[in-house]
Amino acid sequence: MNLVSQTPSGTTPPMAPAGPERPREARERLIVALDYPSGGEALALVDRLGEEVIWYKVGMELFYAEGAPLVHALTARGKRLFLDLKLHDIPNTMSSALRSLSRLKVGLTTVHVPAGREALLAVAAVARSLPPGEAPGLLGVTRLTSLPAPDPERPWDDVVSLAGLAAACGLYGWIAPAPAARPLRAAHGAGPALICPGIRLPENDRADQVAVGTPEDAREGGADWIVVGRPITQAVDPTAAARDVIRRLA
Repeated sequence: MNLVSQTPSGTTPPMAPAGPERPREARERLIVALDYPSGGEALALVDRLGEEVIWYKVGMELFYAEGAPLVHALTARGKRLFLDLKLHDIPNTMSSALRSLSRLKVGLTTVHVPAGREALLAVAAVARSLPPGEAPGLLGVTRLTSLPAPDPERPWDDVVSLAGLAAACGLYGWIAPAPAARPLRAAHGAGPALICPGIRLPENDRADQVAVGTPEDAREGGADWIVVGRPITQAVDPTAAARDVIRRLA
């Protein structure tokens, strides 16, 4: 897949992308995925982890079940939120959806880069127009970690190309598998934020993931945040598991 021709050549976004301050210490770099069917289960884990974890991801399963009240319950506990709804529609619908989501005052949210240049420009413009504190950092989803490379001989070309389009359109950063981190940084530099999901420890099973990596892989490749789900949420001792991941990010 080659989308370079879609990138606005020679243009620069009129303003810096809106979004949160990038992490400075290891504890700030971990995002725990609350992939639960109910708010009760999710909040029980959050309360158990306490001060160990700052950032949480709320995805489709949990948000569709609980909605805004769950987001408010997390922010009331002093947590930072990554709302992972992966917007993908026509430009007007995506920009209108982002205006609605901005009222939740989450730190990060996602859009699918294959929605196209006009849609990406539209949501980036909305994010820049929002008051400080209301604009989430827009993350362009390049490739899901459950998908294989379209070209096994050049496994990250599609990710690098889509990331270039996202950056040129003014998005805050990217969502990409940990093994793609080095190629992304080599191609596009350290400017955009990079969040790597699909994180596994060496002893963990891949489960339904294809492109996985360790916390060390992501950190050394230049990731700002990592998203960790089952290795923490399904651990016998989630707190000890979170501490281990944070130690690996230091």
